This record gives sequence, C-alpha cells and structure tokens, in this order.
Amino acid sequence: MSAESLTYIITGILLVQYAVETLLEYLNARRFNATPPKEVEGLYDPEEYQRSQAYKKANYRFGLLSGALSTFGLVAFLLLGGFGWADQLAASVSDDPLIQAILFFGILYLGADLLSTPLGLYHTFVIEARFGFNKTTPALYWADKAKGWALALVLGGGLLTAIMAFYQWAGTAFWLYAWGLITLFSVLMNLWYSRLIVPLFNRQEPLEDGPLKEKIEQYARQVGFELQKIFVIDGSRRSTKANAYFSGFGSQKRVTLYDTLIRDLEADEVVAVLAHEVGHYRRRHILINLLASTALTGLTLFVLSVFINHPELSRALGVQNPSFHAALLSFGLLYSPISEATGLIMNIFSRRFEFQADAYARDTFAAEPLIRSLKKLSRNHLSNLTPHPAYVFMHYSHPPLAARIAHLRHPAPD
Repeated sequence: MSAESLTYIITGILLVQYAVETLLEYLNARRFNATPPKEVEGLYDPEEYQRSQAYKKANYRFGLLSGALSTFGLVAFLLLGGFGWADQLAASVSDDPLIQAILFFGILYLGADLLSTPLGLYHTFVIEARFGFNKTTPALYWADKAKGWALALVLGGGLLTAIMAFYQWAGTAFWLYAWGLITLFSVLMNLWYSRLIVPLFNRQEPLEDGPLKEKIEQYARQVGFELQKIFVIDGSRRSTKANAYFSGFGSQKRVTLYDTLIRDLEADEVVAVLAHEVGHYRRRHILINLLASTALTGLTLFVLSVFINHPELSRALGVQNPSFHAALLSFGLLYSPISEATGLIMNIFSRRFEFQADAYARDTFAAEPLIRSLKKLSRNHLSNLTPHPAYVFMHYSHPPLAARIAHLRHPAPD
C-alpha cells in the first residue's frame, strides 16, 4: 500500500473517530433532561438539579470545542507536513537516531501541550471554579505542569530510548525485550506508584487514630484482611471532589483515602467505600487488569514488529527518511481503532468488576452505607444521572449510579 493511501486512511480514522465521539456526546446531551430512574429520585433538590444540568451542559460545550480543535488541528498538521517538519528539525540537531527520536516526540509533546494548555486553564479556572470544584492555585497548576513535563522526559524518554536500543540490537525481535521491559515497569509502578510518584504532587499521611481508623481496622479483622497501610491524601488542594483507591499487592498493598472523602462521608460510609476497594483486591481485579494489559501490550508490540520496517509508514506522515520513531507514531494512529475496541472490552469487564466489588461490600459490610456514600459522591460531583446507554457502553468504566444501587438492593446472580 502506498504512503499516500496510508495518509488518507489515517485521516479517515481520525475523522470517523471524531464523528462517532461527537454523535455519542450529542446522544448523551439529549438525555440531560430525562426523568431520573427511581433509584436516584430526589438525589438533587431543585436548585442542585439545575446546577448539575448547567455543569453538564458547560462540559458538553467545552468537549465539543476541545474535540474539534484537537481533531482538526491534528488532521491539518498531518496534511500540511507538520510531522515532516518536526522530523527535519530533530535531524538538524543530531545524526543519532536515539536523540532524533527523543527530540521528535519532545517537539510534538510540547507543541500539543502548548496548544492544549489554554483549554486546560479554561476548564480548571473557569468551568470547575464556576461550579465550586476548583481549589488549584495558578502556582500549583504550573508546578504540576512542570512536574508532568519532567516525568514525561524521564519515564517516557527512558522507555523510548530503551525500546529503540532493543530495536537496533535485536531487529524485529525487539518486541519481546520491549514487552518484558514494559511489563516490569507496569509491575513496579503498581507496587511503588503511591510511594514514588504521588508524593511529587500530593502529601500523604497515615490515617490518624480515632473512631474512623478503629472502624476500618475492625472491618479488616472481620474479613481477615491484613491492612496496615491506610493513607490520607490532600486532594482538597486541587478539587472538592472525593475519591479512594487501592494500589499495590502483597506486602505493598495500601488504601488511599482523599481528605475530601473523609470530610464528606460518615464513618460507616467510608468503611463501605473501603470494603468496595477490598472487594477489588479479593476478587483479584487488580491482578486481572495487570495481566490483561500485559497481554494487550504484547499483542500490540508484536503487530508493530511486523510492520515497523515498512518505509511507507514513515512517509505516510510526510517523513521522507524512514525512521523507527516516525513509523512508531504512524502505526499508533493506524492501530487506534483496535485500541478503541480493546478499550471498550476492558470497560465492559471494568463495569462487571465494579458490580462484584459492590457485592463484596454488601455481603461483608452492608448495602445501605455504600448506597449513601455513592449518592453523596454523585451529588457532590454533580454527576449525570441519566447517561445514554450507548455512551455508557462506549465510555463508562463504572456502571451508572442507578444501576449500582439497583444491583446492591436487588442482587442478580454473579
């Protein structure tokens, strides 16, 4: 297949994905005013409901703008030779393929970030602030941005350099070594993310002694779950929204609670949220997701190894001198429909896992505290109570609130 044909295919993929996403967003927006399911009736009072409607509409309009700018900007950059220009600029600095690759992706990363930053600033300091969510200061925003750049350079640049070194050494068999490296990186990040990465952005402190800690420890003893590491993260520095998550496994497992979660929920509701997270661990969802991600990474790298030496991949981006880095980017764009399909499958399993974790919390603790916590979090986040089924199917990693409540109160066979 010619490079010109591949260019048109890439353009077509980008435009079709944009059209599908815009249609899904439109269908979802059409249901903003639908009658909420009986499970969530009365969740908002009239004033809160109007506020939630305004928030959803503001995000919908913002999504349309940002989606159009990113898609048509990328298409224009492709068709006007932007990738070829970035490659020439990188080649003018160094003849070393590794340095060229890092410069090439660095130019693209910085360019995309500079273009997206005004949108990010507007969303954070206008939309989120207008509805009372934003707590990020300008200084904190730019500090986070600088740290993100540094991590992208160290982690992203390091992985890219290693993968290219494998390619230069092993040829098309590079994918096996790259797969092993990425798998090792994923495992280490799962184990040490909370210790190495999170402290760069947030403060974490052990949960202080008191009634909440006693209730959590009592529940952990009840279900025979060894839990010595419970941390509180200062999520309120950036947002009023609350969350909790489980990380690591074995002796490195830990639960992290946002300070906003502890502030917004009663003690038994926090324990119910914790029981849900323990359910993920007990049902081996973390391990299953890690194994699935590893398998998908291996498949992707193998397919990449089959096509990486085709010069048409590089030329499809307007890069006249074929290179690993240009072929890698071109392959990523061509492979994106498959990535979308695998992401959809992962979302299906993720929603099933959420039901299973809810069931674990219900069976080992209680349903009603978890239902109350879900309602409070949904109300505090101004969540959409009436999402379109097609939008849920394509994008939701968690079931809608009404479905979770119905499942908690009227469990179906697992």
